[in-house]
Amino acid sequence: MPTTAPAFSIEEIRFFERDVVLRLPFRFGAATVTSCPQVYVRARIRLNDGSTSEGCAAEMMIPKWFDKNPVLSNEDNFAQLRRALQLARAAYTSGAQAQTAWRHFASHYQALLDAGLAAGLNPLVTSYGPALVDRALLDALCLHMSCSFSQAMSANLCGMVPGELAPDLRGFDFDAFAKAKQPRRSIAARHTVGLADAIGDAELAEAPRDGLPASLQAAIARYGHRHFKLKLCGDTHADVQRLARIAQLADPVAELVTLDGNEQYADAAAFQEFLDAFLAEPSLRGLASKCAFIEQPIQRATALEHDLTVAARRMPLLVDESDSQLGSFLQAQPLGYTGVSSKSCKGFYKSAINAARCAQAGTQRRLFLSGEDLTMQAGVGVQQDLALVGWLGLAHVERNGHHYVDGMAALPEDEQASFLRAHPALYMRSDGATRLRIEHGQIDLGSITSAAGFGGTGAAAGIRWDATRTIW
Repeated sequence: MPTTAPAFSIEEIRFFERDVVLRLPFRFGAATVTSCPQVYVRARIRLNDGSTSEGCAAEMMIPKWFDKNPVLSNEDNFAQLRRALQLARAAYTSGAQAQTAWRHFASHYQALLDAGLAAGLNPLVTSYGPALVDRALLDALCLHMSCSFSQAMSANLCGMVPGELAPDLRGFDFDAFAKAKQPRRSIAARHTVGLADAIGDAELAEAPRDGLPASLQAAIARYGHRHFKLKLCGDTHADVQRLARIAQLADPVAELVTLDGNEQYADAAAFQEFLDAFLAEPSLRGLASKCAFIEQPIQRATALEHDLTVAARRMPLLVDESDSQLGSFLQAQPLGYTGVSSKSCKGFYKSAINAARCAQAGTQRRLFLSGEDLTMQAGVGVQQDLALVGWLGLAHVERNGHHYVDGMAALPEDEQASFLRAHPALYMRSDGATRLRIEHGQIDLGSITSAAGFGGTGAAAGIRWDATRTIW
């Protein structure tokens, strides 16, 4: 490993897409997703010695999450995310100067937020662009250096200087923090129970004929889940009733649960009403005792205007959709939020910065980071997110892409085989497709931790680019 972060210029950034059809509808908040595109980013960098390297990243373009404006259609949401990627490409390729990976991000951070605002994009949408580009760039650098993401981060191969964008970390020794990180070898999959999901097998009117579980009951039986993420609809009576039904199946096996408000509560009073009912319901006492936190209960437009410190004394709270900029977690803390989500679509630099904040706060303030999914798909996307949460040292991560999508079934057979050969402990072949392997509720991170690239993406050389949509 070099003692200083390598500098490189960016020669090219290209985008590809594939359509992903869900095997089950995924309902969160007021939105139900049945299909959406997955974008792939390919970036080529040139090092100071003249050598080049290419890396990639992938992410679903989930509608009605980045911008929940009901006036916008799903196609409008997709167009917003494409625009964010185009803005990032224009910024990152605007100069020929060689810089560290961190400087490529930091030098464009505020300018991209401003450009997004001018284009009518909120900061969460705008951040989608650099989040994917940054992953593709670091993947290229890791592959060039023959190192894994964990090795690169622990050696600060990016050249991160968090205090440049996060003044609260100017006195924090990030290099020592990163070096001390011990990546996990496995992680618990926290199973999502969406609002449209069947709880028991008896509720299934018609299940997909693909051999995969379609209910919570079947998912527990197949994957051995012990960690759960339960979506809330914002109606206290309906939520308590549904949680009681879930508890009958999950409580006997659960080690940990989290609740996701998905912005469904109008204000602090409405959320307090739910919390009172949840904690008072006798049939939910077991589930409540295992609840680690409640995620983003109030709509993002006003969430950071409501003081939830009283509620937070009874249950830890995590900010997610309102975590739109690097300073959002700081803004949320005085209001009662002690947790913040790590989501690859927000950018791995943000996750690293917020992890540093949690470490700097120490044990007295008990700030925490949690890994959350956005229907991450088997392949480059899920590998990079697992590499990130593994390096962060998280014990569990929400995983739902394997449940709502039939693995790699839609991909060419040779592409599926390439990923399976590269990561035989991470994937398995079953029911006619290569898919994520979850056994006893756990995901094996061994190859993700050790293989070269951001998430062991050497397997991405097997991607059938000719089976993707036209470059844009």
